[in-house]
Amino acid sequence: MKTIGITMNLTKLDAYSVANQLIHLLERKGIPFYLEKEMAKELEYNKIGLNLHDFPQHVDVVFVLGGDGTLLGVARQFAEYDLPILGINVGNLGFLSEAEPQDLSTAVDRVLAGNYYIEERFMLEAELLRKGKVLERGIALNDIGIAKGSFGRMITCTVYMEGIYLGEYSGDGVIVSTPTGSTAYSLSCGGPIVWPGIHTILLTPICPHTLSSRPIILPKTSVLEVEVKAEHREIGLTIDGQIGYSVRSGDRVRVRGSSNYTQLIKWKERSFFEVVRKKLYGEMLCKQEGELKEG
Repeated sequence: MKTIGITMNLTKLDAYSVANQLIHLLERKGIPFYLEKEMAKELEYNKIGLNLHDFPQHVDVVFVLGGDGTLLGVARQFAEYDLPILGINVGNLGFLSEAEPQDLSTAVDRVLAGNYYIEERFMLEAELLRKGKVLERGIALNDIGIAKGSFGRMITCTVYMEGIYLGEYSGDGVIVSTPTGSTAYSLSCGGPIVWPGIHTILLTPICPHTLSSRPIILPKTSVLEVEVKAEHREIGLTIDGQIGYSVRSGDRVRVRGSSNYTQLIKWKERSFFEVVRKKLYGEMLCKQEGELKEG
């Protein structure tokens, strides 16, 4: 029998009722589980509280109650472990989540029965270099962003792949993303939607001040270096839009594919394209599809 670890976004009020439902469901079924320590404290289950970094040694699968942001943080924390993650959507978009709160019982039964598959999601590693010295490191499931701050002046990003000059982008910055991140920040900047089974690296300019700059899809083995130039200091490096570092003019950001993969639990009958239609195109398209099938 699998031992389940549960973590949640404590800032989402809806997550508390979903968490209590899930806990009572697991207790009725006699399934062993642990709660993230702060979550256990909030729900008054202190005896089964466990620090998140201890989950890999004690649980077989992780349930994440929250939105995409919550799941991204958990994915980074468990990047070096082959720990399956099931997202239960208690957020807004919930693009990475596979289960909904109203389907908790079915989701638990499917996980216990092994009625799912693991989708290995490609990740990126980034290094911030200043005068050749590595100052910061990070790992991302979605993307690495290099962008100007709130100040209105442009920055210039010169991109190299293994020393080969790719191009120079003057504008708000660039995004280096995974296929998972292709439906996030990159998408809003005109990047393509990439099927997550294709392990590749996307380079997407942010508001480039030119008519010729276009996103580029590169091999997953690529090592990119982005040299940043600006006449101001409002420049930042972001990891999944959640972790940020200050960047100075003249700094370089090195990005490569990670040897670690996020292990997402997915239902066999639910395709990536169905999720894209429902989450990104909206309910109107789904309604139209239903009418076409009925007709």
